[in-house]
Amino acid sequence: MRFLVVEDSVVDRCLLISLLEELGHQVDACPNTEGALDKIATGDYTSVFLDIVMPEQDGYKFLRELRLNQATAKQHVIFYSSKKTALEVNYGLKRAGANDYLVKPVTRESLVQLLQRV
Repeated sequence: MRFLVVEDSVVDRCLLISLLEELGHQVDACPNTEGALDKIATGDYTSVFLDIVMPEQDGYKFLRELRLNQATAKQHVIFYSSKKTALEVNYGLKRAGANDYLVKPVTRESLVQLLQRV
């Protein structure tokens, strides 16, 4: 599978990319949302891992923009966040419109479980 990781934290971005590549997947990355919409529109990604808390534009706003764009509206998106309470996860899935949710810090086991649903 092919993924895009949109994550401002170098540590979290590198960890997720490393695990995905170890599992045999192709991965592209963006350190923020700038240019990510264009990559998604032309990248043919299985899914996008999207951080919620980022300085320029948060993941909620970016996801709203992505869903309003006809070329990217159906893109599978996984929120990748340290927001982990049931209320926050539920908001991300039900209200914000993410397809799935992965809580930081990621482990190989939690990633494998998630990828089985993709």
